[in-house]
Amino acid sequence: MRNKLLRAVKETLDVVALTEDLPENKLQRGQAGTIVEMLGQDVYEVEFCDLDGRAYASAAVPAPRLMVLHHAPARLVV
Repeated sequence: MRNKLLRAVKETLDVVALTEDLPENKLQRGQAGTIVEMLGQDVYEVEFCDLDGRAYASAAVPAPRLMVLHHAPARLVV
C-alpha cells in the first residue's frame, strides 16, 4: 500500500516553499514563505520574510508551485 499524508490541503498560516522560480516577483525556487490568504481556488497570497521577520515580498502563487513544509513528523495514513 502507498502511504499518504493525512493533510495535503494548504491552509492559511502554513509555511511553504516555492517549487519553481517566480522571476516576475524576483523569487527563487526553495524560498520559504507563509500563506496569509486564499485568493481563489488553488491560488494563495504568500508573504516572504527575512530571518528578522521583515517582509520583503508578497505574491499570489498557484498551489502547484507550493510545497507545505513540516516542522514535526507528519501522521501517515496506510
